[in-house]
Amino acid sequence: MLQKREKVLLLRTFHGRTLRIVREHYLRPSVPCNSPLCPQPATCHNGQGPDGKLLSSDVTHYMVPDWKVVQDYLEILDFPELKGIVFMQTACQAVQRQRGRRQYNKLRNLLKDARHDCVLFANEFQQSCYLPRERGESMEKWQSRSIYNAAAWYYHHCQHRMPIVMVTEDEEAIQQYGSETEGVFVISFKNYLDNFWPDLKAAHELCESILQSRRERENESQESHGKEYPEHVPLEVLEAGIKSGRYIQGTLNVNKHRAQMEAFVRLQGASSKDSDLISDILIHGMKARNRSIHGDVVVVELLPKSEWKGRTAALGESDGDDRAPGESLSEPMPTGRVVGILQKNWRDYVVTFPSIEEVQSQGKNAQKILVTPWDYRIPKIRISTQQAEALQDFRVVVRIDSWESTSMYPNGHFVRVLGRIGDLEGEIATILVENSISVVPFSEAQMCEMPVNTPENPWKVSSQEEQERKDLRKTHLVFSIDPSGCEDVDDTLSVRALDNGNLELGVHIADVTHFVAPHSYIDIEARTRATTYYLADRRYDMLPAILSADVCSLLGGVDRYAVSVMWELDKTSYEIKKVWYGRTIIRSAYKLFYEAAQDLLDGNFSVVKDIPEFKDLEERSRQAKLEELVWAIRKLTDIARHIRAKRDRCGALELEGVEVCIQLDEKKNIHDLIPKQPLEVHETVAECMILANHWVAKKIWESFPHQALLRRHPPPHQEFFSELRECAKAKGFFIDTRSNKALADSLDNANDPNDPIVNKLLRSMATQAMSNALYFSTGSCAEEEFHHYGLALDKYTHFTSPIRRYSDIIVHRLLMAAISKDKKMEIKENLFSNKDLEELCRHINNRNRAAQHSQKQSTELFQCMYFKDKDPETEERCISDGVIYSIRTNGVLVFIPRFGIKGAAYLRNKDGLVISCGPDGHSEWKPGSLQRFQNKITSTTTGGESVTFHLFDHVTVRISVQTSRCHSDTIRLEIISSKPHMTPDTELFQQSPLLLKSDLVKEVTRSVEEAQLAQEVEVNITEDYQKYCQTKGRSLYTLLEEIRDLALLDVSNSYGM
Repeated sequence: MLQKREKVLLLRTFHGRTLRIVREHYLRPSVPCNSPLCPQPATCHNGQGPDGKLLSSDVTHYMVPDWKVVQDYLEILDFPELKGIVFMQTACQAVQRQRGRRQYNKLRNLLKDARHDCVLFANEFQQSCYLPRERGESMEKWQSRSIYNAAAWYYHHCQHRMPIVMVTEDEEAIQQYGSETEGVFVISFKNYLDNFWPDLKAAHELCESILQSRRERENESQESHGKEYPEHVPLEVLEAGIKSGRYIQGTLNVNKHRAQMEAFVRLQGASSKDSDLISDILIHGMKARNRSIHGDVVVVELLPKSEWKGRTAALGESDGDDRAPGESLSEPMPTGRVVGILQKNWRDYVVTFPSIEEVQSQGKNAQKILVTPWDYRIPKIRISTQQAEALQDFRVVVRIDSWESTSMYPNGHFVRVLGRIGDLEGEIATILVENSISVVPFSEAQMCEMPVNTPENPWKVSSQEEQERKDLRKTHLVFSIDPSGCEDVDDTLSVRALDNGNLELGVHIADVTHFVAPHSYIDIEARTRATTYYLADRRYDMLPAILSADVCSLLGGVDRYAVSVMWELDKTSYEIKKVWYGRTIIRSAYKLFYEAAQDLLDGNFSVVKDIPEFKDLEERSRQAKLEELVWAIRKLTDIARHIRAKRDRCGALELEGVEVCIQLDEKKNIHDLIPKQPLEVHETVAECMILANHWVAKKIWESFPHQALLRRHPPPHQEFFSELRECAKAKGFFIDTRSNKALADSLDNANDPNDPIVNKLLRSMATQAMSNALYFSTGSCAEEEFHHYGLALDKYTHFTSPIRRYSDIIVHRLLMAAISKDKKMEIKENLFSNKDLEELCRHINNRNRAAQHSQKQSTELFQCMYFKDKDPETEERCISDGVIYSIRTNGVLVFIPRFGIKGAAYLRNKDGLVISCGPDGHSEWKPGSLQRFQNKITSTTTGGESVTFHLFDHVTVRISVQTSRCHSDTIRLEIISSKPHMTPDTELFQQSPLLLKSDLVKEVTRSVEEAQLAQEVEVNITEDYQKYCQTKGRSLYTLLEEIRDLALLDVSNSYGM
């Protein structure tokens, strides 16, 4: 029998307003306790929730953390050694209210994770556990009372067979409840660790770090009377100010090259709609930032126009020093100051401890250490530790606890060590932490859901699936075209002539959803990861290898389940007559690499000897099969050209993205960096995938107009194209950006016959101006906002890569539900509501950005490895031709086609000297001045010598690496001659194609590991990678469509402005 109560909730909306909501609250006689000691498991419905977890039966006690313990010590509760933890609903809701979405999601993921022995008990819905808050009772006291009451009930419910230990930081609660119930113990968290886990050293160190940080905060608040920053405005005043228009809400973005001086607030929510502002708001200086950190959702008050400033137009040093004398500012822009923070998006930060000399210079109390974050945008963090000297050579993870108005810096605590500064594995771990990427091993519970495919027990197609699916194994020539070394083959293609003379084009995608059931353990894990993370030398798979590289991968010569889209096309015009969607069984005849497919397309049949499927065939059979395959590849290419031409007429953009291969010598040292060359067969595969994505998008939207997952690419803001237009104008080209069609046509016409690099750079600038392409739920946007600007399609989604993208898994389920709906069958798929789908899309978009940033950062890491420890004065590889593509007040931005590198080259050095070039073009530093014009910059010495650098000039550049203890190493460019480098870049394209097929970064990493192991301690790397279900593969391969998506990334300007 349900009991009805009323519950008053104060909820904060996404736009920062507080709503008072009175809800009906129904109490139940039983809720899931999820204990194996439950006397009535059927009544409690244990193990039937979406997580399906039960507590372990081999524990000595159950531990119930108080709300404050969950808030402050969640990272210790995350230790897998701590078992039998019962999280009360009251404590979880306190985390949600007081610590924000990021911390709450971390708690939710902990509860879902099958590796951790912990459960949620919904005490506020259980009749005997629910306690209404008494008049005058503080929220904190009520929370502790509710949690203790629920712990006592839990003990009695388990028939006194398992002691309960409630851990709390409230001394009054320990005194009040400590001896109230026999079998229920109430102690502090430190006492709990000391008594129950005395040997868990890492937990004790972390606990001490957190306690020390708290003591320092308390002492500081008592001692300090002066304020470093103004107090934040109360929440209710912020909400009223946002509503009235006095304040503006947005997300803080710090310029990493001027981190001390420049940050911008990007408008969001109601603020952006109600405000007349069309640009971001500049926040100048740390005082105006008022303790907000990059990524926080802040509230800003605009300053009077007389106080507005402009962003600096000079190249900035990465250390974020103040502007040097003589640097000019751009036009004044809206400028403001932060008056409050709506949402703190604090995360784990990788930091470096100061050197011994710096520690000694920090003052009398050396236990308080200022550590420097790896991310330039994050301020220094003060932590309390006695390990500063021991940790000075390591990358370390810390967390921020608070930032009081009396403190110049935020306070935090030490969490764990990642690795030595400069070691490959430590630097990779840094990139992962900085992008909040977790790569824990797949759990036993998740792996138990996986199919088996061993020599003793091979996987095979079931008879039931043979009856329910369309069998294409004997009727269709199906084959894949992928990068060399690809293991996770998502997609295959087919084309054939029909009896009526028309053609049938087929795209067949791995049927991942057959093996990944909704809300299963592996589904929850895949949803959390959201994507496969590709780094320069490895990848971290979204799904276990048994799926991604085996049973789901559409490998050659084996039966596989697929989801297919097949079109009937007119034999001459290729117009689509009809389309079929459904589940199929396929057997891929060939697993081709891009280079081999291109050779066959070009008529170079000598490559046949390298295609395994042709090796054991007799000559006549081989010739017949070769003709059949070549016909299919050429027909596919012809169809793809037609599809592409149709999109071109609608304004599809061809964007520029540089993908770099890392090539090795015989000793496995990095030998060369080679930008990959696009092939027509890339375009063929990409067009077929785009076609499938487009048609599936139309299908799922028609069936589920308010809960379909699509992908949109909004038009860019016109002001973002200003630099592109000015650069093109310098070469006499006009770029029309009024529509995607006009932009595409303008870029096609902007060709310099003497320098093809010009068009590449213009396309790259167009890419930088683009907005993000984003996933969204169709119920949250008007239909006119669905359009994909870059692809010139009215509706688009991602369907073709379910092995490596969770969005595609959702789309597959939607497509299956749409097919069932058409057949008037029951929809078996569990579809998300619009609200839940929109939240999932936000998560996937966030993880995609993390994947793109981590890939970019790992590539830059390997680029620095390539040039590191080489003498830039004598090493041939360090001298190259560069092209100037942007002018700043104190230097230029240069693109190096040879290596696909972009970077800043200063024309004025730190000593104030300017560059001077003699008659032979060679440069030196002399006293003088710089004068910047629209499309050129002139350096004039005090002796009257001058040199002018124009946009798109070719110059000779010296490449070196600027090392940093605290941050990532960076490429440093120096112009050594105003003339082009004599070695032509065409050498790049004349190299043997065998070099492009080399075993790239995989070998590099192995050589680095071998060097480390020789010096330190032997570790079994292979076992480690198997443990983490991570695959090491060749460098940076992506499909052309993936390159397009990377091109649509909202990349913040890579250089100081």
